[in-house]
Amino acid sequence: MASSPCSNSNVNFDSGLEIKTRSVEQTLIPLVSQITTLINHKDKPKKSEKTLRAIHRVGQAVNVAVGRFVTVGEAIAMENEELKEEMSLACFEARCAGDAIAQLTDALSPEQTEADGRTTVFSDKTGMVKAARMLLSSVTKVLVLADRIVIKQIITSRNKVLATLEQLERVISFQEFVQIFSQFGNEMVEFAHLTGDRQNDLKDEKKKARMAAARAVLEKCTMMLLTASKTCLRHPDCESARHNKDAVFQRMRFALEQVIEIVTDARPSGDSQVLPVNIYAGIKDFKCKVEGLREALYSLPPETLARQLESVVEQTEDFTDSAYTSHENRESILQRCELTRQELEQLTTAWTQAQSFKAKEASEEMEVCILKTCQSINELRKELHKTAMGRAADLLKYHADHTVLKSLKVTGEEGNLEAGAEYTRKLTEQKEQFVEMCRLLRHVSGTEPLEITCIHAEETFQVIGPQIISAAKTLALHPSSKIAKENLEVFCEAWESQLNDMAVLLREINDVFEGRRGDKRTYLSLPRPGKHSANLKTVKAVKLDAEEQTTIAKLGLELRLLTSDVDSESEKWEDQEHEIVRQAQSMSSMAYSMYLFTRGEGLLKTTSDLFHQAEVFSEEGFQFCSSLQAFCSQLGDDEKAVVVSETEKLVALCQQLQITGRMVVQGKTSTFQKVDASIQNAKSIMIVVVYLLPICHKLMKKYKSERSSTESPQSWADKQMPTPMQDDPLDSKNANGFGVKSLGQHVANLTFLESK
Repeated sequence: MASSPCSNSNVNFDSGLEIKTRSVEQTLIPLVSQITTLINHKDKPKKSEKTLRAIHRVGQAVNVAVGRFVTVGEAIAMENEELKEEMSLACFEARCAGDAIAQLTDALSPEQTEADGRTTVFSDKTGMVKAARMLLSSVTKVLVLADRIVIKQIITSRNKVLATLEQLERVISFQEFVQIFSQFGNEMVEFAHLTGDRQNDLKDEKKKARMAAARAVLEKCTMMLLTASKTCLRHPDCESARHNKDAVFQRMRFALEQVIEIVTDARPSGDSQVLPVNIYAGIKDFKCKVEGLREALYSLPPETLARQLESVVEQTEDFTDSAYTSHENRESILQRCELTRQELEQLTTAWTQAQSFKAKEASEEMEVCILKTCQSINELRKELHKTAMGRAADLLKYHADHTVLKSLKVTGEEGNLEAGAEYTRKLTEQKEQFVEMCRLLRHVSGTEPLEITCIHAEETFQVIGPQIISAAKTLALHPSSKIAKENLEVFCEAWESQLNDMAVLLREINDVFEGRRGDKRTYLSLPRPGKHSANLKTVKAVKLDAEEQTTIAKLGLELRLLTSDVDSESEKWEDQEHEIVRQAQSMSSMAYSMYLFTRGEGLLKTTSDLFHQAEVFSEEGFQFCSSLQAFCSQLGDDEKAVVVSETEKLVALCQQLQITGRMVVQGKTSTFQKVDASIQNAKSIMIVVVYLLPICHKLMKKYKSERSSTESPQSWADKQMPTPMQDDPLDSKNANGFGVKSLGQHVANLTFLESK
């Protein structure tokens, strides 16, 4: 499976099974490291009994752990008929590899190893390499096959949602609708949790952004489906109500299909997910090729660069042809395009001269031309960024009061179709402005995930605009209908929510442009409690008011300072992929999003968002505790006392946060008290994390230092062996009783030796 078990610095799995999730990858990396240590033991001529006993003990322990791991895999095979054959074969290979490692490490005495000709790890290192490869390959197969079960669960959940969706579309009575929507709400909750976990686990950032976009559509459309369906049931002969409802159902089906395409890695239907060419990518590639002339003088003819520059210039027409681009911005963009052309012509001349002299490297004149060309294209990019961001900021500010939406509501309640038509025209114009804004932002987004977010925003405005118009028309036709009024309100809220999301997107694009891009990731997932309630009178998620934000500001700031401390301590670790560091950084990211909530910023908009974030934060805290426990198993009794004590404290705090998150509250006062308690608990957890990181780092460095000077096979016997199998009370299992995490826990128990 691994191209070479001895290559620990660059793990490469060649089992033919692509690893798409972090959970599988992070489970395998320690196993590769520890098997590498076993293979690379120091082979000395004289082998003491202490050395032989240590090696024998390690081999037997590995074999026992593999056996228990395989037992879990075989149980999964029995529960899933379609994977039974593949899983059984992978388990059989793992068992054989474990037996082989046990036999190769079974050297009972120094005399026997020299005299009886028995094959051991000392005499047959090739055999050990082969067994290690088989073990790593088979374990990878078992984990990836187990991961398929997660995918199967998502598909099954989607199918249930889709089937219920079709029932909802056909209902003809309120009573039947209430009953089926109750079932639909529960199914959406299950689907939301499954896809949320998958989104956070994906390695590919583009897929993660696509998943977030699809899930956002499902979240918003769930409430729209409720009110649009109720309106259609109340006014069955209203064409605009029916059109409104059909559009929601169509969009939900499309989003459900997108989720399945992402989790199954299927080819997208049509060209909807093929990212169009954008200026940022074109400029980046052009600049890279220009700078590449220094190292490869004859690799690229100047005509190629000229064609590529013209392609970039052609795309700037999206800016210069826009009726909303100011004369000043338009002229500046055109001037910078022309200046870049001129600089490229100078570079072409210098390149031609260098060729005529058969130069081996770029001349001083050519170097100056390269710098000027790159500077010109950078200035063009800055001007495009300034134009797009300025246009977006002006639009958001101008439409912040939502005058058109308010007017549509008023004319609808008055039944004034003529006035409603005028505001419909204005909303259509506003929609086109926002669509163009998203296209310009896509050009300067800076990263593919942000580009995907821009495309999602563009699609959202394209769809919601007409939906608001049809909802407003329905209300104007039935001005006394409370349900039609509620329906229009929901669609207007979705529009306003998208504008809020655009403000966040602008800050993220600007951070990337100015080099302030952080790794603060948000872990917001569906569902929002209340919006997916089976009760038609859903509890509306609330935001903190100004007074509440002021009250909680100090606590939020303290949480922010703790995230900075965690980030600072994490940067000191040489191994940034170490599980302890990775999970600490994840917790820091989540805590940071909770801090932004206290300021009324970020993607956590309501108290429901915060409570869900706190739940995910506590789950990550439990995983952090598991990593600390595994780390403690490698320490001596005296050294691990402090870590064990703080880990126990951390477990209790995470449990308390979970209990707080599950408390049912009603009313403004009790809701705010729950917000305060959640952030207080998160702060207490972060204090422990900040305390533990430097301690673990110090112990890690100590052992690395000791190994570099003293470690030998003899010292292995002095290492304390952890119990081969420990049940993880925090394990989140799948519906069939097994999951990737539980399998990963078994693999973690193979890691008995410390990395060299």
